[in-house]
Amino acid sequence: MALTKADIVERIYKEMGLAKKESAEMVDCVFDIIKDTLTKGEKVKISGFGNFSIRDKSKRMGRNPQTGEDLEISSRRVISYRPSQVLKDDITNRYAHRIDDNGHEDTSIEVAESHETPRSLTSFRTGHKEDDD
Repeated sequence: MALTKADIVERIYKEMGLAKKESAEMVDCVFDIIKDTLTKGEKVKISGFGNFSIRDKSKRMGRNPQTGEDLEISSRRVISYRPSQVLKDDITNRYAHRIDDNGHEDTSIEVAESHETPRSLTSFRTGHKEDDD
């Protein structure tokens, strides 16, 4: 199951006690700020979550998988996301027990329940700045 924008609005509505319209406007505003910043070519750093940045990909040769024909893929700008170490650690702490010695995940094992607020969320809420990766 994927988390959708509507799911985010619903969670803000329930957890923050805002009206649904206010919650939707807040989510839209945050996404607009992120989009505007990236469009300007600037980085977006969200403490405890990660960094979004724009990078240029140069043109390269590729192949049409249906015909096998060679073709040139044009240069373009792409968005890249790099999760923070804090977020990586939080995820590892919840899922590490499901990985066997060969690196395979056993999804039949329950995800570890955390009885404390994840560090990634804590650092975001408190405004703690983490070191750049």
